[in-house]
Amino acid sequence: MAITDVRRFNRTVTQRIGALNDAYMSRDRPLGQARVLWEIGADGCDLRSLRSRLDLDSGYLSRLLRALESDGLVEVEQNGDDGRVRTARLTAQGLAERAVLDQRSDELAASILQPLSDKQQARLVAAMGEVERLLIASTVQVAIVDPRHPDARLCLQSYFDELGERFEAGFDHARSISAGVDELTLPAGLLLVATLHSEPVGCGGLKFHEGEPTEVKRMWVSPAVRGLGLGRRLLTELENQAATHGSAVLRLETNKNLTEAISLYRAAGYREVPAFNTEPYAHHWFEKALT
Repeated sequence: MAITDVRRFNRTVTQRIGALNDAYMSRDRPLGQARVLWEIGADGCDLRSLRSRLDLDSGYLSRLLRALESDGLVEVEQNGDDGRVRTARLTAQGLAERAVLDQRSDELAASILQPLSDKQQARLVAAMGEVERLLIASTVQVAIVDPRHPDARLCLQSYFDELGERFEAGFDHARSISAGVDELTLPAGLLLVATLHSEPVGCGGLKFHEGEPTEVKRMWVSPAVRGLGLGRRLLTELENQAATHGSAVLRLETNKNLTEAISLYRAAGYREVPAFNTEPYAHHWFEKALT
């Protein structure tokens, strides 16, 4: 039933916004080309970022760009600082076309809202916001990543930086109980990294101990995607991974200033227990039996 509802919603949206038309917004180009124009923007955009934002493969993006170049709307050039990076920029004609599309997009949005009462408009906008958040959440991918990978290093450094800002006395990970690259690499442990449009947005690790509870380490979610349930998703996946590797109990510790994390752990069924280690930055210790 849920799949049927999603498909019906998709059909309604694509028809209502005119995505089925070859001439999107009454311009002589389809939606794909119009969206690429929009994403390139007034300042230009490198092709890697463009592919990531739009979730397009290189071949299809190249075809879209060639069509826009042929129409005199876009120029693709090599970055002066790094010859391996190519950047798409709008020509003067492209900027003018983007302005027209922008205006017509406003008009389309107004036409959707206009027939509705104020109360209905508020309901629609609120519902759209919720759908957008859930669609973004469904786009996030979670996978085991080598902690030496650049995405993993970015997440871990962001984690350390945030702790340094939020802890009253700062944070020095050299003083904290270790969770180094070897400890977060199988078979000693593992690190999960969450990505959105190929950009790292969260992580969480496990340290295995034969015959003893497994430790949850380095849980972090980017502020840009908080509120999407990613923390709970990462924690659930860590629990699944721990169970797969034979763990019966998970343990973790956290700082009193990480109130969101404390709420997450309690909501996920972790119970507070006496201190089981000497982590200098911890104020709370939690444990959960895996079923």
